[in-house]
Amino acid sequence: MAAEESPRSPEAKLGLRVEDLWDIQQPQLSPSEKLNSCFENILVSSFPPSSSSQGQLFSNLAFINLIEINSDSSLDEAVQILSKQRVLSALVRDVEAPEDASWIDRYIGIVEFAGIVVWLLHQSEVTAVRIMGGSAAALEPAASSMGGSFFETLTSSDFYKNTKVRDISGSFRWAPFLALQKSDSFLTMLLLLSKYKMKSLPVVDLGEGMIDSVITQSAVVHMLAECAGLHWFESWGTKTLAQLGLPFMKRNQLIKVHEDEPVLQAFKLLRERGIGGLPVVEGNGRKAIGNISIRDVQFLLTAPEIYKNYRSITAKNFLTAVRSYLEKHQEASPMLLRIITCRRDNSIKDIILKLDSKKIHRIYVVDQDGNLEGVITLRDIISKLVHEPYGYFGNFFDGVVPLPSNSRV
Repeated sequence: MAAEESPRSPEAKLGLRVEDLWDIQQPQLSPSEKLNSCFENILVSSFPPSSSSQGQLFSNLAFINLIEINSDSSLDEAVQILSKQRVLSALVRDVEAPEDASWIDRYIGIVEFAGIVVWLLHQSEVTAVRIMGGSAAALEPAASSMGGSFFETLTSSDFYKNTKVRDISGSFRWAPFLALQKSDSFLTMLLLLSKYKMKSLPVVDLGEGMIDSVITQSAVVHMLAECAGLHWFESWGTKTLAQLGLPFMKRNQLIKVHEDEPVLQAFKLLRERGIGGLPVVEGNGRKAIGNISIRDVQFLLTAPEIYKNYRSITAKNFLTAVRSYLEKHQEASPMLLRIITCRRDNSIKDIILKLDSKKIHRIYVVDQDGNLEGVITLRDIISKLVHEPYGYFGNFFDGVVPLPSNSRV
């Protein structure tokens, strides 16, 4: 009975608002222009908070109870918090800021798994050079041959336990971050999450001087999934990937790591290319056996003991060890889903529903033989929903504090 009384989720109700706006748009507008107009007329403050019933797996949806990590927390504590809370990032609260400080003085940034990868790569490089007697030229072979005990030794060291979140300040975005106001439009939010490559956007209540919520790419894709069946969504969602010009990243552009390469090489590529995940491929590089995401760095730091029997931690060994660990502890994780694929003739609606149900951030496009042809990310999907009108942002970015000179992100 409860389902009959409240048949639609908050996200679907928001979709109905888009539907109402869609129906009154000028008939001469193209579908793309109609969507732009609809989203320009809905405020970010309308975005629904996440529901604990969504069963998110590191989906990092918008949330009411913001997750904060104190700036004097150890890196070990930060990794544990991110892993336990199943989020990709968290606000870093300045412990030296007064209690009544405004949001811009209260936070020094957002710590992400991406920043932790930067720190980890640096430590592995330092260790590799030391192993080779200070020879930087021999860095790659040394790093590749580092045994499985390296991470267990690193995470049990006083150095790791005493490194503070503020000590890796150069490895996460500093501004403290680009934030939205509750009065900004959905169009602004969608463009920042797609064209401008933001993965998450804090929403600020200027009246209270507080951060009200955080909106992520995953949250938007979940909203779209809840709008399936509505006219405006179906007019766009029934188009195939090929019709929409997807995937953007084709076969010869796909960043990948071979199964026998060291897993650190995978994280190095993620860092250097600024991407969230890549496929692990076998043999000739055409077929994928798994996916490694930036968030998977947690498994090097929270369960380092699972690699100690490996002479070296290759990408394949990493996938095998982590999957075995997750199955043993009965933990749900996208890592257990193996590789999720689609075809060019699938509709964008099919892709959205699969990404949302599996709580993953990318899906690989394959041909009829299972060979990799490209990848579709959450950002790709959002970018096909709206477009940026000429001069739209004006001086929007003028007030954004630039990154510090020592930033590596």
